[in-house]
Amino acid sequence: MILKLKIKVEEKQDNSQQVKEKKTAFKAVRDNIVGGKWIAKNLNFFLFVSVLAIVYIANGHMADRAIRDISKTQKEIKELQYEYKTIKSEVMFKSEEVQVLKAAEPLGLKISKEVPQRLVSEK
Repeated sequence: MILKLKIKVEEKQDNSQQVKEKKTAFKAVRDNIVGGKWIAKNLNFFLFVSVLAIVYIANGHMADRAIRDISKTQKEIKELQYEYKTIKSEVMFKSEEVQVLKAAEPLGLKISKEVPQRLVSEK
């Protein structure tokens, strides 16, 4: 019975010692992180990761802006193409002989029925 008690006492001491070791190890890690030692050691890495994050975000914004600009330019090009085709068809229509005659009538211009005369100069 005494042996059983000694074994139980030793087991409890071992368990309590393991718990104390775990607590001290946890406390050491916590003190390193909270105390700033770990952060101070890895400050360059944190700054590098921060710069990468900023560059990544900025790149996304610039890509969005470029896509919007491209879309806007494509819409403007389509509108200008439609305008060009419309104006071209109007010019083609107005340059027909019948349309030119209609436009010249209010000015008093008419097609001559006479054959043009050739002037000959004497040298």
